[in-house]
Amino acid sequence: MSGWKSLALLALLGTAPGFAAPPSVTAPAAIPMPAPAAPQRIEPVPSPEQILAIPPDLRAMLQARVIAPVGSREQRVARLVHLIFDEDAMHLEYDPYATHTLTETWQTHRANCLSFTLMFVALARAADIDARVQEVAQVVTWHQDEGVIYNVGHVNVGLTLDGRTAVVDLDRDVLYDRYGPRPISDARALAHFYNNRGAEHMADGNAVQARAYLDAALAMAPAFPAGWNNLGVLDTREGHLEQARQDYEQALQVQPRHAASLTNASALYRRLGDERRATQLAKRLEQVQKADPFAQFRFGNEAEQRHDYAQAIQYYQRAVRLYSTAHQFHFGLARAYFLAGDTRRASAEMLRARDLAGEDADVLRATYQAKLDTLQKWRQRSATN
Repeated sequence: MSGWKSLALLALLGTAPGFAAPPSVTAPAAIPMPAPAAPQRIEPVPSPEQILAIPPDLRAMLQARVIAPVGSREQRVARLVHLIFDEDAMHLEYDPYATHTLTETWQTHRANCLSFTLMFVALARAADIDARVQEVAQVVTWHQDEGVIYNVGHVNVGLTLDGRTAVVDLDRDVLYDRYGPRPISDARALAHFYNNRGAEHMADGNAVQARAYLDAALAMAPAFPAGWNNLGVLDTREGHLEQARQDYEQALQVQPRHAASLTNASALYRRLGDERRATQLAKRLEQVQKADPFAQFRFGNEAEQRHDYAQAIQYYQRAVRLYSTAHQFHFGLARAYFLAGDTRRASAEMLRARDLAGEDADVLRATYQAKLDTLQKWRQRSATN
């Protein structure tokens, strides 16, 4: 799974394991840019052509294994998937920190979701397949042994095959937000690449390289709130507070309900002594979060980790009311009920989660059923004691 990095100075907007962007970076506003251990190394920012260039060896393999064999475009898609993942081909492995160009992905056999998506789209187009990058504002992903994990953003591949649409997504157990995947331009897809690289360099303490990438992101897509927000984080860390204020205001002009920008801008205005504007933005953030099932779900997770199960139940209930068909939310509520000692309600929510998992999610349904059976046995033992 993947997506893009929208950094928050005071709030963790985390990402999930799987084909995902690396975890977002957090730092209190009072902490300055960390000093690098060695002199900063400044490298040229790759051009769009360099990012998307198909290496000759990979192009030859694409021709031999995907294009040359006779068959439909659907068969070409299937062969392309095999080319990317088979051991006798690219044998791609997931790396959450690998925001790579196509050449780097080919050389290292490692990619995160963004790198995979850019590569798949480029190779598909070279094979005469109608492909595009799609983004989802927020997702929740599911892992059998780890429960559910909140994620900020996600990208995947959209295909059109003989008039029908299809999605290639590296995380089959991902819950999209209510708007689902939306096609984006190639320029915005490349802005994601530059933005992620900028965030990575910022985390490493290389402010000059980070700024070069963030500037490139905004040059590709000026209406990209995550890029403006991250530039605001960088300017704040370097003490350029007036410029940071302008960055955040630009992000909010593009997307007035952008949660990370609201969080950061409110904190900055409070630091600048403008309590009126800080309070105004904080109230807008609160309204955004109350209407956002993903935010409520995240708050539920945080309360659960604090062992505040009553509070967790309230947040999960709100998430379920806002997005009633999300099996992950029902499972979170079931877990909170169980930890609070209410096995009856826990069983009811677990049953609902199982039923919503979908007929095709056999492993997931089996996992829910096993947990439901455990709950029922627990209740029976409790009743006899």
